[in-house]
Parts: sequence; structure tokens; C-alpha cells
Amino acid sequence: MVSPARQVAFDVLRKVGQGGYASDLLLKLTAALDPRDAGLASEIVFGSLRYQAQLDHLIRRFVPRPPDPDIRIILRMGIYQLRYLDRIPPHAAVGESVELAKRARKQIASGLVNAVLRKVDRQPLAWPDQPTELSMPAWLVEKWDRQFGEETTEKIATTFLKPVETHRASTGRIQDISAQSVVPHLDLQAGMTFLDLCAAPGNKTAQALEYGVRAIACDIHPHRLRDMHDLDCPRVALDAAQPLPFNIQFDRILVDAPCSGTGTLGRNPEIKWRLEPSDLLHLHRKQVAILKNALHYLKPGGRIVYSTCSLEQEENRQVIQEVPGHWQVTERIPGIDPGDGFFVAVLTS
Repeated sequence: MVSPARQVAFDVLRKVGQGGYASDLLLKLTAALDPRDAGLASEIVFGSLRYQAQLDHLIRRFVPRPPDPDIRIILRMGIYQLRYLDRIPPHAAVGESVELAKRARKQIASGLVNAVLRKVDRQPLAWPDQPTELSMPAWLVEKWDRQFGEETTEKIATTFLKPVETHRASTGRIQDISAQSVVPHLDLQAGMTFLDLCAAPGNKTAQALEYGVRAIACDIHPHRLRDMHDLDCPRVALDAAQPLPFNIQFDRILVDAPCSGTGTLGRNPEIKWRLEPSDLLHLHRKQVAILKNALHYLKPGGRIVYSTCSLEQEENRQVIQEVPGHWQVTERIPGIDPGDGFFVAVLTS
């Protein structure tokens, strides 16, 4: 038998490999599970993704040829349970991994799974390099070393290996404390007009509405706007990099820009295995376009806030450098500051 928790974890990790996001998939696929099984599924999924470089290094030690993608997922899950989860009986981790391989119609490979997992122990290892030890892509470690220094890079990456804390905002929504710190930079007052250009999933719009502003929430994805039906404000589907359909200017504008999300790798670990250096250039161009476009709709004496949950200079300081003005910058660094990594820049016109 395979427990519901391990079956769901396997299904989620397969879908993550096809481009899905772990948090969204877990929310959907664990809805029918009891809390204990849901918790174990979440632990296995996030642990397998956070420690993926270490797990793959161990797989290479025992398997001479790259395994089938499904078998690789099963081995990652099994090794993670055996090495990192104290309360999982080894026989359960091994036995259910073998059954998962059989269920995935990998009958021949089930013997390989059994053989590999029976060799796994908890003995300390000397990892071959820093990226493997930190379970991070080498290019990102090298980039952060240049930007932050080796000591801070290690703090950041080590923080991303740990389970993240969840926080409930005053709106009742679950929202990281760094994300909650963005809206206060707008200095909102009751009656002000407020434009949130990249609003989904609506957490910051909901936070702004508590100040009594007259808000408009925008996003490029109509389906995400539909999910924000609980917000008492107009919602507009638009591409914020294009001319906006408004004939007024706003007292306050928030550009919480689409970004790489490297400040959130603790809660979204799949991002680090997908991101490529070229993605940062593409995002930079989009972010500059959105910010410059937004400025046309800011009242004289108004305030605009540009924010990202990225740690990358291409998406942060290099963006605001292309927009003239005296920007006030705040940065939050994981491992040094609580919560996710965030960048906030404020400009008063």
C-alpha cells in the first residue's frame, strides 16, 4: 500500500516537473486528506524541492545512469525521508517508495529503488561543492557571492532550506511579513485614489482598502482577477506595460511587479530550478516598461511604490535607475531580515 500523503506528494512533484507550482497543487490535491496526511505530503514535496541538489548528488552516487524522471522523483522523495525526517520509519520510506514505482508502472525499476534506498543512511557527508551543499544552482550562488558576499549568500541559501513561517495579515489573508511591509510605504489616507497595477492575488489591494482608499485593482490575468471577487473595488484586466485605459491620475500607485521571485525560494523552491540568467533580462525590460507607464498616471505630489520579491539587482536597483527621480529604497534580505526577500522603492512626484 501507498499512503495518501506519499501518493499526493508524488503526483504534485510530477506536475511541478511539468511547470506547476507546489503550493497551488498541494492546496488542491490535499483538500480531501486529513491534516496529518496533508502535512506529510507538504513536507515531502517542499523538502524534495529545497534539497534537490543534495538528493540528486546522492542518486548519482548509487545510480550509474540517469534514472527515468518518475524514478528520480521517487528516489528524491525516499532519500529525503530517510535522511531528513526523523519520525519516518525507514521501512515505511523504503517500502512505499518501491510501491510507488510499481504504481507508476516502473516494475523493473522498483528493484533499483529498493536497492538504492537501502544504502541510504544519515551519516554526515562532504558535499562536492558549495552549490550542492546549499542546494542552489551554481550560477545563482556565484551571482549572489558577487552581490552580497559569501557570508550573506550562505545565510540566504541556508534560510531557504528551512520551512517558512506563515503570518495572518489584518485582512485575514495569509501573507508573508515582508509582503505586508510594502503597502505602508504608500502613506495611504482615506479617500485617496489608488491604482494597484499588478494586483493578483489581491493581498496588497485588500490591505490598502483597509485605509479607506478608492482603489482599482488590475492584472494581466483575468482568471486571477476573478479569484479576487471578495475585494470591494473595480477590477480591470490589462497589460500594465501598455497604455492604460484611464482618463484620470491617481494619488497613489503600486507597481508590485512580476518578477523572478528569488526572495521567496523558501516557499517556492521550484523557482530556483527553473530560473535562467536570461530570464532576468526579459523581466527587467518588462518591469521598466510597467514602471515608466505607471508614472504617466501619477498625480503631481502623488506617490508611487515599486516593489518586487526578488533579490536580483536587474529587477530592483537597475530598474529604478532607468526612471529619473529621488527614490527611497528599502531591502529585506532572508537570513538577515525576517520573512521573504523584498525590494521596495518609493518616489514622490
